[in-house]
Amino acid sequence: MSDQTFDASGITIAPVYTRGGDQGETSLSGGHRVAKDGARIEACGAVEELNAFVGSARALAEEITDRNGKVWPLVPVLLRVQHELFNLGSSLAVLPEDAHPSQARVTLADVTRLEHEIDRTNHDLPALGSFVLPGSGLLNGVLHQCRAICRRAERVTVALARQEPVPPEAVQYLNRLSDAFFVWGRWVSHICNEDEPLWDPNHSAAWPGR
Repeated sequence: MSDQTFDASGITIAPVYTRGGDQGETSLSGGHRVAKDGARIEACGAVEELNAFVGSARALAEEITDRNGKVWPLVPVLLRVQHELFNLGSSLAVLPEDAHPSQARVTLADVTRLEHEIDRTNHDLPALGSFVLPGSGLLNGVLHQCRAICRRAERVTVALARQEPVPPEAVQYLNRLSDAFFVWGRWVSHICNEDEPLWDPNHSAAWPGR
């Protein structure tokens, strides 16, 4: 568990539009104005997109729970991940010199918890003989979408880190989270008794010799 505390009670979202970004710039949390297509905003946007897809996965898991209660443990995990992604976005949306000591962020404890969850979940899954094709079920497919978007968020955060200071835990968290989505996708297929389609390079009619 993270030992950080951040008071969000003072956050106010009003008005929804300000016209301040009409010229292609936006404000970081510390007040600095930056281009909307800058590396830091690109990283924040990728994390935000990922959060939206995780929310879809969580909602779908809740619906499936009505038919299969075994899926339920994934729901609070995905909700926690959404909060952690907001913490990650918060740390990316501020320059290091503007960060408050209690700035919301992901920590090594968050990374370690993901590792424990991956190990525990993966323990009882059958071994793989090839790469998994996403889509053994709808939730599996959405979790693989989360994994792919998470990898992109990781790439753009690494690109940002080459230009500006980025908390190292940010990249570590995204790297581990993408692995977690892969395992959670396999776990959902397993408990829902869905067959995992595996990559077969000879399945394509365009393969040489077919």
